[in-house]
Parts: sequence; structure tokens; C-alpha cells
Amino acid sequence: MIKFEKFKLDNGLTVIVHQDKSTPIACINILYDVGARDENPEQTGFAHLFEHLMFGGSANVSNFDEPLQRVGGENNAFTTNDITNYYLTLPADNLETGFWLESDRMMNLAFSEKSLEVQRNVVIEEFKQRYLNQPYGDVWLLLRPLAYKVHPYKWDTIGKEISHIENAKMDDVKNFFKKFYTPDNAIMVVAGNVDLGNVKQLTEKWFAPIPKGKKEERKLPAEPFQTEARTLTVERDVPLDAIYKVYHMCSRFDKEYYSVDLLSDILSQGNSSRLHNELIKEKKIFSEIHAFVMGDMDKGLFVISGKLTKGVDLMLANESIEFVLDKFKNELVSEKELTKVKNKSEATHIFGEIDVLSKATNLAISELMGDAEIINHETEKYLAVSAEEIRQQANIIFRKQNCSTLFYKSTNN
Repeated sequence: MIKFEKFKLDNGLTVIVHQDKSTPIACINILYDVGARDENPEQTGFAHLFEHLMFGGSANVSNFDEPLQRVGGENNAFTTNDITNYYLTLPADNLETGFWLESDRMMNLAFSEKSLEVQRNVVIEEFKQRYLNQPYGDVWLLLRPLAYKVHPYKWDTIGKEISHIENAKMDDVKNFFKKFYTPDNAIMVVAGNVDLGNVKQLTEKWFAPIPKGKKEERKLPAEPFQTEARTLTVERDVPLDAIYKVYHMCSRFDKEYYSVDLLSDILSQGNSSRLHNELIKEKKIFSEIHAFVMGDMDKGLFVISGKLTKGVDLMLANESIEFVLDKFKNELVSEKELTKVKNKSEATHIFGEIDVLSKATNLAISELMGDAEIINHETEKYLAVSAEEIRQQANIIFRKQNCSTLFYKSTNN
């Protein structure tokens, strides 16, 4: 059980405080309710560009990292299709330094042509290195528009194409910041060796002067029901053939999410999992194979990805995956199998409560989902999943007409 207090400033900033006296450090996690799904389809990659720009300095701090490192702190961030999350850890005695830095960039981010040019080049280089020049790097650039035709999940966080970042104008960047990087669009979690009264005082001092934004209701187009199987075949200079299969599924908010997540664990968590056992150990069709859920805030994807053993036919490999999946539609998973993945899920959750940074991030995400208290009930929701619920979800998800398949052929065969 993670205990916390919660309060809200007049400008809309939600603040969650979790005290943990067992650690000498403190953590500040600020989650902005903006991700790649909120971008203009003609200006994609902006949320990720901002992840970089937010470290480029503010009006009063030319280098975000330097004052933090001087007091023994460190920081980082990540962007998804749903959120942008910034976090820092530092000795608890130096907590105010973190408040100063985070509030200053929320209120006074420096919009210099130099900073924009530097970060633009960093992002363009990342696009080339990680997505275009790395083996299998372009998989999600191909899969997303195959699976999504309407919803903005159809592009990756890096963006649809490099030109969108290359052509980003200063006014476009400023407008994006003004729209999303506001206190009423943020959740701040302060965790570690901290005191509620002190956190309230520091929050009032550093964040209360920041003006409220104009938070708009998110109106994203819903993805139509997929009614036919989709396939795409590409050839690339990679070591092995690969298959990527994605199925539409529920969102992270839906009660069915827990049974679908456990289903992915039964399929590929550990060496005794179904896919590993049948398709790697026994039939030797794949050299590696994985199943996982995206955990998206809107309706997401159930993903199966595998690299084939050299010489195996792609169609045979595809059929072998579908054969394993079809078993879930007709047979209930055994009590032993279900108990094992539930125990692993519970252990993962408990382990996630040890690290103060993990607690801070998970509290912020839970609050975004509706209430930070969700974090304390996740385990019981996993433990309550029945074998019948898993079978029901398998029948809903693992239909051929609900699947988009990318056949990724090696030119080296």
C-alpha cells in the first residue's frame, strides 16, 4: 500500500506527495498530459521534440543539468503516444533546487533559435540512427499506419517523417508549448524523504505564480472497427526474417485490460511460456518471439513479434503463431499456468514499490487514469482474473480480420 496526500493549486496543478523516510533522496516527477496522439497530423514528432527542448534551458537557467548536478541530482524524461514525463532525483536536503528548475522551465522555457536548431538536429539524428539505419528500426513506422487508419496512434513518437521536424517553425513550437505545458495540464508527484508541509510551501512559492492555461477537451477520432486482415511485406538488409502481428484490443482504462495483460504473459513471459515452449524449444521455428500489450490510454494493440530461425518459411511461421493463439479460444488456461503469471505480476508490482522513482511515476500515471489510488488496487485486479475471462478476450482479439501483419524479409537469405 502506497500512502500519499494530494492537493491542487488554483492554477490547476495537481500535486501528490508520498513520504518515504527510508531513503535519503527525493524525487520530483512531472507528467504532462500530452503525447504524440495530440499532434497535428502535418506536424508530428513535436511532443518528442519538446522532451529535448525542455532540457535546452529556460529564461533564468541556461543549462538545466548543471545546477542539478551541482547538488548531486540527476534527471531524464520519456515521451509516449499518450504522455510526456520528466523526472529528477536529488538529495532530499536539496529539494528546493528541483522546484526552482522545474517551475522555471514550465513558466519561462527559453525559445531561442539556437536551442531549437540544436535540439532539432539531435532529433533528426535520432530518427536516422534509431529508426532508419538500425536493423528492424523502421518496424513501428510501418506497423502503426498499417494498424491505424484514423486515430493518431498511426504515427510513432519520433514522427511520421523527418521533414516535420526539419520544417518546424518557432511559432509552431511556441504554440505547442503554450497549449500543453501548463500547470492545469500537469501532475506533479514529490516522493521520498519529504515533508507534506514543506512540499506545500515550496509548491506555492515556485508554482503558484505560473498562470493557468486553456485546457481543451481532447477530441480524437475513434479508430473504426477493423473488418479485414491487413498485410505488408518489406525487404530489408537484416540478419533474419521477422514477423510482427498486431491485434486491436481494449484501452488501459478498461477492466478487460488485466486479463489481456495476463494473456500476453502466458504467451511469452519466461522460458516455460507457450510461444517459447512450442515455437522455439519444440519446433525451432523462431530464434526469439515475444508477446506484449502496448498499454495505451486509447484502444491499443496486442503485439506478437518474432525473428525466424534461418531457413524457415515465413508463411509456415505465421501459421504456427496463429495455431498457438487459436488454442486460447477453445481451451481454458490451466489453474497452474494462471496462478504462475498472477504471482509474477504481483511480484513485479511489489518490486515497483521499492524504488522511489518508480512509485512517483506510477502515482502520476494512476492519477492521470482518474485517481492516484488506482496504484493500490492493481494487484487485486490481476489476481481476480479468471480463466474464462482470458478465453473471452482471446476470442475477441485473436480474429484474423482484427490483425495487421508485417512480414519483414531479409535480403540475406
